Amino acid sequence: MRLPDDLSGGAIALALSAVLAGCGAAGGGEHPAAGAGSPLAAQANGPAADFPLVLGDPFTIDGVEYVPTDTMSYDEVGYLAADGEAGAGVTAAHKTLPLPSYVEVTALETGRTVLVRVERRGPMSNTRLVALSSDALAQLEAGEGAPVRVRRVNPPEMQRADLRAGRAAPLRMDTPETLLGVLRRNLPREGSASLADGRRPPVRPGVQTSDQPAAPSLARVESGAGVPAPAPVEKAAEVYPLVPLERTASVQPAAVAAPAGAFVVQAAAFSSKANADRAAETLGGFVSKAGRFYRVRTGPYTTRGQAEAALAKVRAAGYSDARVSTAG
Repeated sequence: MRLPDDLSGGAIALALSAVLAGCGAAGGGEHPAAGAGSPLAAQANGPAADFPLVLGDPFTIDGVEYVPTDTMSYDEVGYLAADGEAGAGVTAAHKTLPLPSYVEVTALETGRTVLVRVERRGPMSNTRLVALSSDALAQLEAGEGAPVRVRRVNPPEMQRADLRAGRAAPLRMDTPETLLGVLRRNLPREGSASLADGRRPPVRPGVQTSDQPAAPSLARVESGAGVPAPAPVEKAAEVYPLVPLERTASVQPAAVAAPAGAFVVQAAAFSSKANADRAAETLGGFVSKAGRFYRVRTGPYTTRGQAEAALAKVRAAGYSDARVSTAG
């Protein structure tokens, strides 16, 4: 029996719709849907989401070339940009770091430090070092043009997962004022400056990066090398309270020695002075030599109560064996 033309056409369309609906219900198609609790959604937010690292080709901004590089020791000071077009999440845009990667951003005006995931290229300005999303700016409590330090880090997976999921990671320990002073001295008037090796990246012709002599690099300050001068030991003591190795305990400068009866927090002891210096920088403490070991300590504190409060922060930073002891 032959159906009328208009009726047969409608039947064919109805049959095709049923077939397509069945394919969709079976999860077919080029982009199958994935619910929030599905294995596909979990995989998108799992550790595999941090790989592979993407670098990309070199590019130029106003005559300055930037070459994306996988640099683990990246550490620079510069100025902040607001990335108003970024979506939700504590994220950042950077010109050369791998995508994705993780950095600590420190506001040099307050010492507040946050963990951020780098996901985009930018900011497209030679006067700005990093651009933060609205959520990242809110956590840092800083705005456009604020001076910052950007340091690449390797955070634990739990904190990576928070950032991948759009949640903020716990705040880092605030940077102490003694270290902030060193960082500000390395801050140029415009653009950015590397703390890893003291080099300054190129800036546009005619741009003045500083009206002062170059400050000592952070690496030299941490090691106590200071700036070459007739009295290098005194110069190093001015910028960072580390006791030079060549001095003995009996001739330590009075500014470094703890007052009698005071308390200190001993975070750890290292056989490598370089490792001790890095730990002291993170904690805002100082290094003292004991035999063949270098002790990392914070303080001194006038009362044991102050020392116990500092001990909690040191342990929260990962030094679970830290303890309070008397200075000396």
